[in-house]
Amino acid sequence: MLINLIIMNFLFHLHLSGDDPDLLTGNFMGDFVKGRIGDGYPPGVAAGITLHRRIDSFAQQNLFFRRSYGRIASQYGLWRGVLVDLFYDHFLSVSWDEWTDEPLTAYLDRAREMVEGQRKWLPERLQNMLPVIFDDLLPSYCDVDGIGVALERMSRRVKRDNPLAGGERELTRNYAGLCEDFHGFMPAVREFVADFLTTSTMPT
Repeated sequence: MLINLIIMNFLFHLHLSGDDPDLLTGNFMGDFVKGRIGDGYPPGVAAGITLHRRIDSFAQQNLFFRRSYGRIASQYGLWRGVLVDLFYDHFLSVSWDEWTDEPLTAYLDRAREMVEGQRKWLPERLQNMLPVIFDDLLPSYCDVDGIGVALERMSRRVKRDNPLAGGERELTRNYAGLCEDFHGFMPAVREFVADFLTTSTMPT
């Protein structure tokens, strides 16, 4: 795992959470909860954290995601997974109408309302980031420049040298192939999440 890094593919995890506020909040905050989930969360929030981890594991083993990983220049090393995560948020943003009838702006307002309603369960660090996430980052993901800003933010927060700043150039260089990968990945991960939701509501 990459140390001291919070992945900013929030849109992807929000979208896959459905309409349950607890599950959505847990999935949204998944990168901020490390180790054992414990008994301090409501069952739905805990299930959302578990779902976040399962989605991440699924992605790492998925053919399309791994193909995207392989498109990124080798100089990025393990950081290639970070880039693909964020690039997929970009493709979800620009193709939003393919996956839902609700406009993206309306969805972001509704998702924020759900998260704010469960605010007490969020780690303090994430609580402080909510205005940045919903007012600045997520609305900007439809633009390559917005992805660049997010990568710059991440680069500054990581406590060791990293190549993230400027990584949006890999999105531009591999745009068509990454877009094709994303459109192969989305149906698979949506099916995976649907199976999870029908078979599990508790953390593991």
